[in-house]
Amino acid sequence: MALEAWPHLQRAMQARTRSDSTWSGKLSAAEKKLAARILARMADEGPLSSQDIESARKAKTHAWDSTTLAKSTLHKLFFHGRVLIARRDGIRRYYDLPEKVLPTATLNASMPTEAETVRWLAELKLRQRRLAILKSSEVRALSDEIVAVSIHELPKLKLHVLRRDLPQLEKAQNSPSGTSEPLLIAPLDPIIYDRRVTEQLWAFDYRWEVYVPPQKRQRGYYALPLLHGTHFTGHADLKADREAGKLHIVSSEGRSAIQAAKKLAVFLGLRRA
Repeated sequence: MALEAWPHLQRAMQARTRSDSTWSGKLSAAEKKLAARILARMADEGPLSSQDIESARKAKTHAWDSTTLAKSTLHKLFFHGRVLIARRDGIRRYYDLPEKVLPTATLNASMPTEAETVRWLAELKLRQRRLAILKSSEVRALSDEIVAVSIHELPKLKLHVLRRDLPQLEKAQNSPSGTSEPLLIAPLDPIIYDRRVTEQLWAFDYRWEVYVPPQKRQRGYYALPLLHGTHFTGHADLKADREAGKLHIVSSEGRSAIQAAKKLAVFLGLRRA
C-alpha cells in the first residue's frame, strides 16, 4: 500500500490487539514474552525472520495457525503495526521496527477521524475495482465523487464508479468487444473480487477453494478463472512441476482453457505437460 495508508490503518491495528483471533488477535502470555525479546533484538540487530528466532513448536488449532511460536508472534506483531516487512528473500519475510522502515513524516502523521478513514477505504475500493457495490456509509462518504451505474438487464445490481473514471467507462462501452485471446486471471483479481458482482454481471459462480476441504472442492485447489473477451467461460486448475519444467493441467473447463494454459506456461518459463 501507499504510505498514505499507514494513518488509516492505526485504528484497525489497535482493535486487533484486543481481538481473540488466533491469526492476528491479542498476544498470548508466551507470545508476549517472546515479543519483548524480538523487539529488543530488532532494535539492536535490525531485520529478523522467524528462522532467526528460537522458539517452541505449536499444535495447529486451524489451517491459518502457525507452527512455531516465533511465526505466530511475528504475524500478530505485524497485524498490530509493531513490526513491518523490511524485505523478502524468496518467500521468507524479514521484519523490522516501523521506525526503521517508514519515513518519519509518515510515522508522525495525525490519526484521521473514522469518517475520513471510511472515505479513504471507499475510494480505495473504487480505485482498485473501478465498478463496485458500496455500503450506504460509503455512498454518503463519497457522495461528491461517485456516480451510480445501472445495467438495464440487471436492475437489482447497484454499482458505483468514481466520477473521474466515467471517461474510461464510456470508452469501454463504445469499444468493440473484439476477439481477444483467452486469459487465466488470479483468483483474487479485482475484476472478480466481489462474488456478488461476478455472479450477477457474468453469471459466473466462482469460489477460490484453497481453504476448502478437498472433498468439497468443485473446481480445484487453485483453479484460475478463464476470461475470454468479455465473458468468463471456465477455469483451469494448474500445477507447476519446477524440476521437470512442466505445467500440468489438473482439471479444466472451457475449450480455450488449454490455449490459455499454454500462454501461462510460456510466462512461467515452463512447458505445458
